[in-house]
Amino acid sequence: MELTIVIVSFKSGYILNRCLDSINSNFPVIVVENSRDEELKRNIEKKYKNVECYIPKENLGYGAANNLGIKNVKTKYLLILNPDTVIYKDALEQLLTHAKKIKDFAMLGPKVIDGDNFEEKEIQHERLKKTEKNIEKSISYVKGFAIFINKEQFEEIGFFDENFFLYFEEIDLCKRVIEKNKKIYYIPEARVKHLGGQSHISDFNIPVELSRNWHWMWSSFYYYKKYNGIFYALAKISPKLFSSIVKVIFYSLTFKKGKKEIYKHRLSGIVNSILGNKSWYRPNLND
Repeated sequence: MELTIVIVSFKSGYILNRCLDSINSNFPVIVVENSRDEELKRNIEKKYKNVECYIPKENLGYGAANNLGIKNVKTKYLLILNPDTVIYKDALEQLLTHAKKIKDFAMLGPKVIDGDNFEEKEIQHERLKKTEKNIEKSISYVKGFAIFINKEQFEEIGFFDENFFLYFEEIDLCKRVIEKNKKIYYIPEARVKHLGGQSHISDFNIPVELSRNWHWMWSSFYYYKKYNGIFYALAKISPKLFSSIVKVIFYSLTFKKGKKEIYKHRLSGIVNSILGNKSWYRPNLND
């Protein structure tokens, strides 16, 4: 077998099972569960004989957890997959067929379909013309829901920047691929469905939402600073900084605690990133 699937999950529950059900059992799968859920490990390894589940000692975040999974991949190719995705029939075979045909690629991006069975739409990796949406094409960026990777092309690039705990990881990775003059291709024949906003079970919606807001702001500033310098990053983030301050005050005065907490977390993420603090915030699952 030439391909291993790597899935990073966090309290995904049945959502992860739905994803695993869609994967041909001939392909090995590595799951990295960031919540230290030993019961999940036992259950999925018992149900899926092709799955090996790793439980880190702490919540590593998306990038570092993917890197842990990648270190244990023994095949030539790997597919980074989100737990809230479903693989269409023959998608993996299509990706492997194109991998053998395109010799110089670093990454392949399948066609990602967003939505349920009643309304589906394609998520564009980058802005494509109508005439380009159904043809194999060299592109500069792929969405992180499903990324097919040629491992040997990454020896000098490295994989995910572990300073990102959440968000911007695949944007950063694609940028480094392009800067090294390596190739990314869009493969429309391979299709993956993305059921957005369902990567975790609903019991943890509030703490996960607060965490997402914190990390989106932290990662935004870090990314801009990494590639454009601190003054550019400050200019880009200043409107969000000002907006967060105003909205924390406004929602405090109007006693809308939920909204206030969201913007407090956004403000904290921005400030911590500006101060050069590590991406330390973790969702509180005890409330």
